[in-house]
Amino acid sequence: MISAIVAMSLFALVGAISPGPVNIIATSIGAQHGFKQALPHITGATLAYTLIVWLVGLGVQVYLVSWPFVLEGMGYLGGLFLLYLAYQIAVATPVDTTAHHEPASIPTMMTGAMAQLLNPKAWLVSISGVSLFISGQADKALLLGYFVVISLLMCSVGISSWALLGQGLQKLLADPMRQRYFNWLMSALLVLSVLTIWSSTYTLA
Repeated sequence: MISAIVAMSLFALVGAISPGPVNIIATSIGAQHGFKQALPHITGATLAYTLIVWLVGLGVQVYLVSWPFVLEGMGYLGGLFLLYLAYQIAVATPVDTTAHHEPASIPTMMTGAMAQLLNPKAWLVSISGVSLFISGQADKALLLGYFVVISLLMCSVGISSWALLGQGLQKLLADPMRQRYFNWLMSALLVLSVLTIWSSTYTLA
């Protein structure tokens, strides 16, 4: 069981810490507003991913395989939502990264949750993990419980790492022009993520 938990942890951490839309947004929030203000986004995205793992473990992947148009639709809808967020980042007004900012101007827990729920990558990674560690095992319920908790912890660690990376860049981004360049870079990376999602969606279709 210990070896299974270690394997689950490594799998979940690699999936959570690899570059992706949710992590790019976390980096942008951390850079402009600090780690503390990124916590709602981190929390929303983490809870959403944990829900995905749980649903897939209960057998939702059967319907996703039978109805590929569901993942396809999520890919397009999620891509449009992320493009909207990319636009918001690109046109964001430079802020004083050393000052306090009202939470109203910062992506919320719901934003993080939506970005995760509409991300086909999150569903596909979950399906891979459940197929690898849960399916075909005698103690499915116990293993699923472990995997859900591990996914919760590792997802939180992964997204938090990117938010902390963003916070570490705050001094560098004190100059408004540098901050604009950084926002444009984050926006471009988010658009690239969308194109990757849509490319995967075409492959699924």
